[in-house]
Amino acid sequence: MEAVQQSLKREGGQLSGRVALVTGAGRGIGRAIALALAEQGATVLVNYNGSRERALEVADRIRQSGGEAEAVGCDVSDYAACGKMVEDIIGKYGHVDILVNNAGITRDDLIVRMTEEEYDTVLNTNLKGAFNTIRHLSRYFLKQRGGKVINISSVSGVMGNAGQANYSASKAGLIGLTKSVARELAGRGICVNAIAPGYIATDMTDSMPERAREALLQTIPMGRIGAPEDIARTAVFLAGKCSDYITGQVIHVDGGMAM
Repeated sequence: MEAVQQSLKREGGQLSGRVALVTGAGRGIGRAIALALAEQGATVLVNYNGSRERALEVADRIRQSGGEAEAVGCDVSDYAACGKMVEDIIGKYGHVDILVNNAGITRDDLIVRMTEEEYDTVLNTNLKGAFNTIRHLSRYFLKQRGGKVINISSVSGVMGNAGQANYSASKAGLIGLTKSVARELAGRGICVNAIAPGYIATDMTDSMPERAREALLQTIPMGRIGAPEDIARTAVFLAGKCSDYITGQVIHVDGGMAM
């Protein structure tokens, strides 16, 4: 994101004065979202679990470009740890206005070989982790009568994907969580939406064999793999005022895969 490399446009940014918590923000899509929110003026809490050095790099990059950011370590699958993280953030910053539930892991295997641990680990991070953060932040959103929750689902949660029963289940569950919470919180001006990315250029897709990559491209009507910035721009839209009358929706950013 060239604009972020040069300088963050904080003055007059559409998210100036907002505080955003982005989970799993040390790399990939989470990193791009953190940088994009900061570019629009938000103070960004860069959450991480296993990617501390990467999260510190993201926070440092934002600060060096004139923004405000802090790396915050927490395993989002741990309910109590999430509660403490939220309390610490509120204690220091006074409020949180934007929550992006991006933290996610994969443990791919065919269902006949998938272990209970592989299933539970993915569900605990990808789905229960989102519940944990929403649960602990919701009372603050209710008190301030506003807030934006953005859950990062996946095309796999919409269409399913062989070898990813655990991952697809977690991302489909995230869509159900989004719609239910949106109904509960809409009356207080809190918007809860989801983004369902398709195949996005990450470490995983970069390492794919060429034949597999070509086969993948055949499933995408637009004929290309997406970039993390494609998701980040959508997240900025959902975090800003232009989406104030949008809630309970799933926005597909997938090049037409699930149309």
